[in-house]
Amino acid sequence: ISGDVSDIKDLRTTSFKLVRDEAFFRDCKDIEVLARTEALAIDRAAKTVRLRCLDTGQERDLPYDKLVLATGATPRRLNILGEDLPGVHPVANLHDAQDLRGMISSGKAGRAVVVGSGFIGLEVAEALCDMWGLEVAVVEVADTPLPRNISPQLAAMVAEHLAAKGVELYCGEKVLAIEGTDGVERVVTDKRTLEADMVVLAAGVVPNARLAAAAGLSVSPRGGLRVDEHMRTSDPDIYAGGDCVEIRNLITDTPLFLPLGSMANRQGRVIGTNLAGGDARFPGAVGSFAVKLFERNVAGAGLTLQQARDAGFDAISALVIQFDRAHFFPGKELMTLELVVDAKSRRVLGIQGFGPAGDALVGRVGAVAALMQKGALVEDVSLLEYPYSPPFASAMDVVNTVGTVAENLLAGMNRGVGVEEFSRMFSSDGKELFFLDCREKDNAAPLLEAFPGKWHNIPQGQLRARLEEVPRDKTVVLVCNTGIRSYEAQITLQQAGFTDVLNAYGGMAALKQSGADPLKVKSAD
Repeated sequence: ISGDVSDIKDLRTTSFKLVRDEAFFRDCKDIEVLARTEALAIDRAAKTVRLRCLDTGQERDLPYDKLVLATGATPRRLNILGEDLPGVHPVANLHDAQDLRGMISSGKAGRAVVVGSGFIGLEVAEALCDMWGLEVAVVEVADTPLPRNISPQLAAMVAEHLAAKGVELYCGEKVLAIEGTDGVERVVTDKRTLEADMVVLAAGVVPNARLAAAAGLSVSPRGGLRVDEHMRTSDPDIYAGGDCVEIRNLITDTPLFLPLGSMANRQGRVIGTNLAGGDARFPGAVGSFAVKLFERNVAGAGLTLQQARDAGFDAISALVIQFDRAHFFPGKELMTLELVVDAKSRRVLGIQGFGPAGDALVGRVGAVAALMQKGALVEDVSLLEYPYSPPFASAMDVVNTVGTVAENLLAGMNRGVGVEEFSRMFSSDGKELFFLDCREKDNAAPLLEAFPGKWHNIPQGQLRARLEEVPRDKTVVLVCNTGIRSYEAQITLQQAGFTDVLNAYGGMAALKQSGADPLKVKSAD
């Protein structure tokens, strides 16, 4: 859809350009592929699968010694009026993508509404906007984009980035109906009506375990096939893998539905090894992901802060913003990382990030995800041996920094507020608050002018000599560019006997990326 892959056949080829069709599997793998054939039922007692040829309608039984179910997932339906109108497109397979691209390239679509802001929804929104120049609106029933994957603070950064790229985002809204006479004309939510001539349904997927359930195999309440470490179902002669199964969450030790191609491939190797007489195991996953959004990436693994608390952990999170390479090297860009840690055990529970497009963010998240699989502690992140060279990383890399900040939080050395809390505090009358900008005067000048008497400035390097200017009877809220100088100022004030000092996590960079820059908020008002 995005045009990144010009020929749809490339999606079916090997790295050496052979199309993986029936002939390829027959000649190269000695595997017979029965295309256009539907599996109707499994007879576990007889060990047969009932098949029907879609071209002739003829049915027959196929015997098996071992059976593998790889039935994937199906798009979640909205069950609303107009869901089947012409111009409404699910995105579940190559045929759906071809239909969607065909409608766009025909010139019949000018404004699209995407329902759902998960991976697929946001990737489609980017493609429609960036490649095809459509007006795009995304409707999400949850309060934030990517609600199951990132924290509200990171989600605010994503929302601000999407808005800057021209994507309308409507969160906390439920789609009630899709209306039109001969095709899509509008989408009705519980808050507004959006004009549209195309609707993309991306409200998630559900495991396609209908065949398995009908055969009496164990299926979870969420519909996923239950499997053991060998990828065997409740019938030892039937294996299953891919988007139709639930696996073990290595963080919570609970079932996890993780419909990703990477999971399916690794599970396929385990199943194949066991079918051939081996003893391979798939222990589970921490749930790594990555998604490209225009010139930015979002990536993560494990639990968000809220998910960790919901799972019963005494969790805290540390958020840092730092350059993705040495600060003096050309091309540096800011990267945001949030690390979730259990306060009692110091165990790392999750990591999420937002940063420049490319491999930098994914590399950091992938490194921590590998540690998490082995039950890593926060010290393992702060001491992580990440490859260093100025074009690629800082000597004290951002991934090490987020670990050290988490250690400081656990030690009680760093107390602070995130973007949402800072914005709430700044919008109050502020009589009990003292907002102190630790940057140089030129950086602070616009805010000093906009908020006289409310915004104050003492550069961090001058603070020890100007302590008498800081009130001891108010809550001091420290701000700098990214949180480094404000943390050092916090230590200075604490050593001087100040007891109520807060650090704005991520500093002005976090406020700006989240759309909460006080100057921008004031101009909008």
